[in-house]
Amino acid sequence: MALNHQQSTQLQTFGRNVRRERMSRKLTQEKLAELVELNIRTIQKIEAGDVNILLTTVVRLRSALKCPWESLLGK
Repeated sequence: MALNHQQSTQLQTFGRNVRRERMSRKLTQEKLAELVELNIRTIQKIEAGDVNILLTTVVRLRSALKCPWESLLGK
């Protein structure tokens, strides 16, 4: 199923938010991947907004980054 423009934009925004939170905590992509039990390529795809992930993965990312929901999802 192809994503529409709005969905693609939302994924890109989410990815930028993950990257910002990861970098503010001085975590490498490799370390974040380890913390959320994903491979580094998946983290790269998330940060690039190239993959639509499961809600359970969003929960694991939030837990690993120790940030509020709003920091990842926006208002």
